[in-house]
Amino acid sequence: MARVLVSEEIADSGLQELRNAGHEVDIRLGLSPSELIDAIQGAHALIIRSATQVDAATLEAAKDLIVVGRAGIGLDNVDVAKATELGVMVVNAPVSNILSAAEQTMALLLAQARNIPQAHSALKNGKWERSKWEGVELHGKTLGIVGLGKIGALVAQRAMAFGMRLVAYDPYIGEERARHMGIELMSLDSLLAQSDFITIHLPRVKETTNLLNAESLKKTKPGVRIINVARGGIVNEADLAEAIQSGHVQGAALDVFEKEPTTESPLFELPSVVVVPHLGASTAEAQDKAGVTIAEQVQLALAGDFVPFAVNVAAGEVSNVVRPFMGLAEVLGRFIGGLLDGEPADLEVLYQGELAGAGTKILTLCALKGLLVATGHDGVSFVNAPQLALDHNLTYSESANVDSPEYVNLITVRSGVHAVSGTLMTIGTRLETRIVSVDGHSVEIPPASSMLVVRNDDRPGMIGRVGVALGEADVSISSMAVGPDAVTKTALMVLSTTAPTPASVVERLRVTDGIQDIHLITLR
Repeated sequence: MARVLVSEEIADSGLQELRNAGHEVDIRLGLSPSELIDAIQGAHALIIRSATQVDAATLEAAKDLIVVGRAGIGLDNVDVAKATELGVMVVNAPVSNILSAAEQTMALLLAQARNIPQAHSALKNGKWERSKWEGVELHGKTLGIVGLGKIGALVAQRAMAFGMRLVAYDPYIGEERARHMGIELMSLDSLLAQSDFITIHLPRVKETTNLLNAESLKKTKPGVRIINVARGGIVNEADLAEAIQSGHVQGAALDVFEKEPTTESPLFELPSVVVVPHLGASTAEAQDKAGVTIAEQVQLALAGDFVPFAVNVAAGEVSNVVRPFMGLAEVLGRFIGGLLDGEPADLEVLYQGELAGAGTKILTLCALKGLLVATGHDGVSFVNAPQLALDHNLTYSESANVDSPEYVNLITVRSGVHAVSGTLMTIGTRLETRIVSVDGHSVEIPPASSMLVVRNDDRPGMIGRVGVALGEADVSISSMAVGPDAVTKTALMVLSTTAPTPASVVERLRVTDGIQDIHLITLR
């Protein structure tokens, strides 16, 4: 059972999933920074939203922490670099609120175009002002979308239904994909110059902070209206206020601000500005989805499994083709670590067959993790395995070849002078793991918790000598594969045993006549 500290309001449906899994859910709302440092000690997971600041001091105090879960998209309030250094996984719920954020964007777009909040307020104050709050139609206007990710794409779909012309700036999106969406890609300067409305859908990072400032606002089309439901600080609020007061920018609608919570901004006094207190994800559906999603991610992290939405795991997306091979890749890494007798060496992973070109970064990471675990490194995770490799001057790489003469898919792991290959075989309706080659010798054996690899002269009696030595130590052989090599006149025995072979037996076999090499393999 793990202790999960929850420092902000999370949908109970998600928290109940954690309780059902046997974890202790410790809800502590409204903690000060010093109180958080006290509370996080002994916690294995921390679940937050946007208000809790998870800085370096907090992470360093959390000696047992495995994962930080952010029930939402942004991670401005988490020191991800420090978490990675400490081997703490950081996960979020990137798709939980995308529909709500897209709909909020459209709501603010319409509110800005038709002056709905201003007219509403005036009428409730006894003023019938039809001419004062005249608006504009969306039809035929150009919408500039800055950031064409998931939310930007949803906004584009909805804006198209209003008959708007769609242009976008996103250096990571290909022209063909944009064209399929009915969107014209262009430079940021061109977008600013052509757009009647501009909507922001970017994360706040160093490169995007103050993206719309006094200088860039001067490049916009006169009368432009700006909507921001992304992150505060991307639009410079003081510069935007000046551009509105000068008449160059017609108005703005903002859901987010540089400092939150806030009740002060130069924009609040301007009648053509619509503002709301960060409500982009504030729907019952989004909150429920975020709570459930983050609970699922935290559970996976606590179990030591791969987490799809881990932001500090260098693996990219994991396809359904690749996912079944994750266990095999880690087994091969551990196996070759045993062949290296605790001395890690540079790692190379070769993918053959359908796996080639299927996005195998996660498999290489699994193999690296297995190698480091097998060579005596404690606390190895998907997060810190690359850094541990770097610390020990180990390189790791992958290559691919679509040709696989004998198997539909084959993974080969090489390190030092050793190589081991494995595949998944269909046995009836099941996929089963098989090790099929060790150091160039063809074998076929399922991996087991305790294994022994013996290289010996290819002559009669060698199998018997190993079997007798194990029998005398009360170690039973559960399966065995033998791969002879006619060229070198050697053979390789790979044995699965019901219990680990004692070190004394391994050493006795090592000096037995005819045995060239022996390695104890532990895969549990």
